[in-house]
Amino acid sequence: MNPSIKLLLIIIISLEISFTNHLTANAFIILISVIFLFVHHISKQSFFKLMLVPLIPALALAITIRWFSPSHSWWFATVLVSRLYAYYFLGALITVSTTPLELARSLEQNAHLPSQYVYGTLAAVNMVPRTIQEVKIIRIAGQMRGVQLSFWSPRLYFKAVLAAISWSDHLAQAMESQGFVEGQARTYAHPIKVSFRDWGLFFTWIILLQLCLTFFP
Repeated sequence: MNPSIKLLLIIIISLEISFTNHLTANAFIILISVIFLFVHHISKQSFFKLMLVPLIPALALAITIRWFSPSHSWWFATVLVSRLYAYYFLGALITVSTTPLELARSLEQNAHLPSQYVYGTLAAVNMVPRTIQEVKIIRIAGQMRGVQLSFWSPRLYFKAVLAAISWSDHLAQAMESQGFVEGQARTYAHPIKVSFRDWGLFFTWIILLQLCLTFFP
């Protein structure tokens, strides 16, 4: 499916289950998401991590609703927990099935987002591993001088911000050297098109969700 349409579908599904209390619909979404995750060859270890990450907030939510809400309803607690896992698995699905570069290209070409916003976001995503590495280097450099920079030290993040400012200047120069001009029409080396199949899948899943919300509790 086209990345932009896939993102739109997930946003619509997430918004719809936010305003409904349907346990069956949440379970259906989780089941379909898990099937597609394994279709995209997610490892068992990664899937186990996906199950564990939202476990603590899910337990906290269930305990709060069951023992500290006026209704003390196990059913409503189960609905909220299943909704949380539905959100999480929907996000995991688009993360596993679509790379940031594919999504950025699709948003620029199909959703007509401004190119400076798309490439700025993509640059920020790609900078995350380098930022983590830079923080490690700054801490090691401080230890060599006898200075301990903890994770909550303002000096550590001030130095990281200075490094990020330098990177942003280099990135802007690199984009200009590659012919990027803000506000000008662009051609695409990798065109991404929207087909009738994409829209067909989009409306099929929307209709299935409506049927599930209508005919199941």
